[in-house]
Amino acid sequence: MASVEIINLRKSYGNVLALSDIEIEIGTGSFYTLLGPSGCGKTTLLRTIAGFHFQDAGRILVDGVEIQNKPAHKRDVGMVFQDYAVFPHLSVEANVAFGLKQRKVPAAEMSRRVAEALRIVQLDPFAQRMPHELSGGQQQRVGLARAMVINPTVLLMDEPLSNLDAKLRVDLRAELRQIQRDLGMTTVYVTHDQEEALAMSDIVCVMYNGIIQQAASPFDIYRLPTNRFVANFVGGNNFLSATHEGGRALLKSSGSVVADVAGPAG
Repeated sequence: MASVEIINLRKSYGNVLALSDIEIEIGTGSFYTLLGPSGCGKTTLLRTIAGFHFQDAGRILVDGVEIQNKPAHKRDVGMVFQDYAVFPHLSVEANVAFGLKQRKVPAAEMSRRVAEALRIVQLDPFAQRMPHELSGGQQQRVGLARAMVINPTVLLMDEPLSNLDAKLRVDLRAELRQIQRDLGMTTVYVTHDQEEALAMSDIVCVMYNGIIQQAASPFDIYRLPTNRFVANFVGGNNFLSATHEGGRALLKSSGSVVADVAGPAG
């Protein structure tokens, strides 16, 4: 478990600014979701935390230690990908053990940790199966077990449920959240699905055009959006034009006041 802090992070692709002065604080053991439409920068941010991309400027700290200049394999993060990314020529057990072998973990400890990870994701009966013998949901569980088994300080998940059918997505998101709670693992989760974000997260960070629009609890994101983009993206809303006069918000129709409510403070 670890806290994560991102300070003034910027990332460009040529003349396109993908991330603009990103500032984020993620508490130890929390489930933090990056939510937004395609192209908003959420996956770029996740992959920059992972070390697959390098930032143009800014810092990334895990438990107060800067990691932004470290290569991906030295950042001590686990990654779950959208497309499962399992090795087709390896068994379930061997897929999960892959990261431990790279770290030269002793065989007895490796066997114990792999068995425990498979038990957590409910795949222990499938340890000797090959990926082509598994459903999409089971393959994603393999990816999750492989990410967890290395005991990462931070777990990163890039739209892990987007390739699954609707019912399985609902079932698996509840399981993912329960596993995260049980392990107390700091998790950064990317999705474009508003319902998924609101149902799973401690904090939802809404992004658009490489800029954080709002980061708050699911309740506040839904009930107290800070701008029109957040309101439109997260929930259905009706917008009515009003004027602000003398500390009051006045809604008029044909010159007559039809609503008179206290305006926002300040």
